Amino acid sequence: MEDLVNQHLFGGIYNNKKVLVTGHTGFKGSWLCYWLDKMGAEVLGYSLPAPTNPSHFELLNSSYESVIADIRETNLLNDTFKRFQPDIVFHMAAQPLVRLAYELIDETYETNVMGSLRVYEACRQTKSVKSIVSITTDKVYENLEEDRGFVESDPLGGKDPYSASKAAMEVMTNSYRHSYFHHDKLSEHNKVLTTVRAGNVIGGGDWSKDRLIPDLIRAYREKETVLIRSPQAVRPWQHVLECLAGYLVVGQKSLNDERIADAYNFGPDLNEKITVEEVIKIFNQFIAVDYKIEAADLFESTMLRLNCEKAQQDLKWKPIWSAEEALKRSARWYRDFYEQRELTTENDLMDYINQAKESGLEWCK
Repeated sequence: MEDLVNQHLFGGIYNNKKVLVTGHTGFKGSWLCYWLDKMGAEVLGYSLPAPTNPSHFELLNSSYESVIADIRETNLLNDTFKRFQPDIVFHMAAQPLVRLAYELIDETYETNVMGSLRVYEACRQTKSVKSIVSITTDKVYENLEEDRGFVESDPLGGKDPYSASKAAMEVMTNSYRHSYFHHDKLSEHNKVLTTVRAGNVIGGGDWSKDRLIPDLIRAYREKETVLIRSPQAVRPWQHVLECLAGYLVVGQKSLNDERIADAYNFGPDLNEKITVEEVIKIFNQFIAVDYKIEAADLFESTMLRLNCEKAQQDLKWKPIWSAEEALKRSARWYRDFYEQRELTTENDLMDYINQAKESGLEWCK
């Protein structure tokens, strides 16, 4: 792989930095740690075991340190922070599945709210930590099904347990930031806590249950018909590398600018409105899957879009790949994996970086 250390991505800030990532065995976490590792960061992952088989994390077979544990194990979590002394923390560990949250409501709230509080407390007790990037979701907003993009100042809420748990996490995070990491007292605590809200993240290596792309892949592999609950639902589809670039920009800038201590949306351009049924049609250009429509048995919002102007203005971030390109990349990743046993994670990362350079983005200059 081309040497990313010498490319000075994100100002070269991650080279030799100690970075702790919670939730590293999950879909997004495995991609983030892979990118950090290639930029020369000293990475430590802290997470439950890989949630699926196959697992992108296990397929990558990376050499960075991996602690398999629950963020609710307070003593082990604190001991890990104390031993590793991270500079930057990306907090991704969560119960991330909307439909599963209906079944595991206690675990969902305990992990997403109290687990996050324990991570923040570990950061507060660890002097080396300077930047905390806390990953939430686009579903934290009180969704009135309006055809506009949510902005970061919109009211938080959630009708389903998962959305409500993440909105509660955001409320707790904001309170924690004001109570312990307020920017007026930066010289005392020297920490910046930011939350980042991404859209519907897709890409190779996701085999989670009850997510559209993994469901399509399972139907393709098992030669079954996939059941679609909300064919006209609109979501902010984006490739995993898009939001990760945003998270990495936040980590970079928060080391030098306390004004970054806020919330940021990361999603596709607002002019992209692709329904679930349109996603399947694009996907079928590469992997053919039969589907049929069934009535939804649990509540799910039908219109969800993000306004990302704040990230574009404050962070100089913008999306590189269209939703259609992200879907094509995802389909090709799975096709190459199953038909040729080839892992194209590296190719996608390098293509993304090169196209970001062509677009003149600040983080890759």
